[in-house]
Amino acid sequence: MPDPKIDSFPSEVAEKLQYYVYRLIDPRNGETFYIGKGKGNRVFAHARGDIETDSLSEKMTRIRSIHIAGFDVAHVIHRHGLSEKSAFEVEAALIDAYPGITNIMDGHGNSDFGAMHSSEIIKKYSAETAKFEHKALLISVNRSALDSSLYEATRYAWRLSKKKANEAEVVLATVQGLIVGAFVADEWIEANTANFPGRETVEGRYGFKGHEAPVELQQQYVGKRTPDEFRKKGASNPIKYTW
Repeated sequence: MPDPKIDSFPSEVAEKLQYYVYRLIDPRNGETFYIGKGKGNRVFAHARGDIETDSLSEKMTRIRSIHIAGFDVAHVIHRHGLSEKSAFEVEAALIDAYPGITNIMDGHGNSDFGAMHSSEIIKKYSAETAKFEHKALLISVNRSALDSSLYEATRYAWRLSKKKANEAEVVLATVQGLIVGAFVADEWIEANTANFPGRETVEGRYGFKGHEAPVELQQQYVGKRTPDEFRKKGASNPIKYTW
């Protein structure tokens, strides 16, 4: 049984670990609630809640509740000795294997090569490749967020260049490389409760107010797949610009 007092790796051990992928576990019920990757002592910092910028996230709420109950967040390191690219792949596979975890999906967890039904794979690879004739902002949306509405999943809340986003003629929502929605952003504004009533403030991110794209834009892009250059394996950024 591991020593519960261990809160960091000895330097010689950290050096040999290279990149690793870990699970955070609620010791009260044994439930895995977060999958992550990192180097050095990231797993310990994450378990303590020391490295979060999204302090109101579901993950941080879970960590705080564990601490308040008098427990420490448990963890398992699944793979170590990895390159950064391999760590992305292992992390994505584990996220697919643990539905309902608190990861805020930023793309790689819902990657173009993630868990899919066979019919989705056929649809994805048989779809015509999109040819971008407009300045299109591509956003890989969190599949679980589609339970509400595609518009809500697409418009909130992203780390991006506001200046560049304002140049976009169309915003295209993608799921695993397939374009599933087209919108026009009237304005990009800070992702906070004042600008988006009913939504939690997410510091350093932006959302847009807009509407569905005209029918001709939807017919031009929706249902088509993004070109290969926008679907690089292991890429973690959910935001891509076509210009």
